[in-house]
Amino acid sequence: MSPIQSVGVVGGGLMGSGIAEVSSRAGITVTLVEVSAEAAAAAQTRVEGSLRRAEKRGKIDGAEVDNVLERITFTDDLQQLAQCDLVVEAASENEQVKLDLFRKIGPILAKDDAILASNTSSIPIVKLGAVSGRAGHVMGVHFFNPAPVMQLVELIPSLTTSADTKARMTNFIGDQLGKQAIEATDRAGFVVNSLLVPYLMSAIRMYEAGYASAEDIDRGMVLGCGHPMGPLALCDLIGLDTIRAIGASMYDEFKEQLYSPPPLLDRMVEAGLVGKKSGQGFYPYA
Repeated sequence: MSPIQSVGVVGGGLMGSGIAEVSSRAGITVTLVEVSAEAAAAAQTRVEGSLRRAEKRGKIDGAEVDNVLERITFTDDLQQLAQCDLVVEAASENEQVKLDLFRKIGPILAKDDAILASNTSSIPIVKLGAVSGRAGHVMGVHFFNPAPVMQLVELIPSLTTSADTKARMTNFIGDQLGKQAIEATDRAGFVVNSLLVPYLMSAIRMYEAGYASAEDIDRGMVLGCGHPMGPLALCDLIGLDTIRAIGASMYDEFKEQLYSPPPLLDRMVEAGLVGKKSGQGFYPYA
């Protein structure tokens, strides 16, 4: 079983840049592809900022920061993914966007055993595999934010994923990246979001109905249940647009009301109040 030596990442937002950083810190060559040269430059700034913060905390030294950055190529050209052993799609949580990317990337990959994975939280992996032209080499690999810090990764093989692909991805996550993997079936939400999303939606409905302030809802769960972060602050961190997309996808599949985005969530997303990345969600951010 050959190890992963080169990784492509499509999308340089919080998740994509984090996955690129984690892979490069493991000594792997990385190609990060964004939609434009400007977005690629922004992704580079994001990765370097994360590394410099880690340096200040004593987690990594300056020489290694430089080495990590040297192993990452930032580009807007999908063709540069051709020789990758693994490509991880980390674009926005939009089914059509992801399907279009899998249609484009599948034929680009030159190696017969190259793996094409999605960091989706909720979109069926089997659909992505079907349009890629290489269904046996497609699976889900769901990192958690922030990827350089969070130890869990969900691995999601579909009905068509080969045993070799699954074994190589298990080795990549555990032995090469040093993270902990759990396996989930190819159903919307997988393990973590199937439990987390109803909790977050319930907190939003509670706030929407005027039960309590955002601060008191969050304080209740932090101090009363020992959670490291309250549900509304967590929504802001994840991104309200992402939360809505995951909930809508899960509701479409299961038709259970507990997954359905509340009206307040819809309005906030439509207004661009999507959390920390926009500067305003349930809380303001500098």
